[in-house]
Amino acid sequence: MRRRQAEAYPPGVGCFELMKIFTFGLAKMPVSRTLGALVRPPTGATVPGLIHAECLTPMELGAAVWSPQRMQLGKLTMFAAWESEEAVEAFLAGHPLGQAFATGWQIRMAFLRRWGSVREFAGLPEETGESDPSAPVAAYTLARLKIPEVPRFIRWGRPVEEFVRDHPEATMALAAIRYPRTVATFSMWTSQQAMTDMVRAGRHADGMRERDRRDFHREFTTLRFRPLSEHGSL
Repeated sequence: MRRRQAEAYPPGVGCFELMKIFTFGLAKMPVSRTLGALVRPPTGATVPGLIHAECLTPMELGAAVWSPQRMQLGKLTMFAAWESEEAVEAFLAGHPLGQAFATGWQIRMAFLRRWGSVREFAGLPEETGESDPSAPVAAYTLARLKIPEVPRFIRWGRPVEEFVRDHPEATMALAAIRYPRTVATFSMWTSQQAMTDMVRAGRHADGMRERDRRDFHREFTTLRFRPLSEHGSL
């Protein structure tokens, strides 16, 4: 990571109307709690107002495959869609996992754009019509890997990770994983233009061409957001 400055709702056309706010959080916590969240993440049945949550352990972008930087079981990330900011506050104040995140760092965001599709977020529109190339932006990518393609994904993915990690316009960049097949990245950028320029350049463009040649993923999406507020500290 780099820093400068009831059950899940079924996907569908109406799902977007429920997703009023999105959060991404990072926190230290006991390994037992991390493992519990990976195996049994919070759902709408256990957390009122939660639409869907993805719990993964953070990884340092570009780190060696078998290293402590790739296996950070003492930390957890959670990306989530919510019905309201009040639901977020209630989770942070009253749920054991939420109380752990309340001591860490969190950003709250408004949805802007979707590219690709993962079942849980398939109800989001491709775009909302809001776009300011000079405005700061956050991006979350989520992928379900094809297990036989994991070695190829690692070989092509690490150079892309390093490219994003070291990009001068990225104000924050990290990856996350939930074994055996779910991987994600979260990044924040000085502007939407800087992020889209990065996507079309260098090692990132090379990785996209290889993915187009033979896909690594069963499902893949990139979600773009307008940052609303930042809470806590890293």
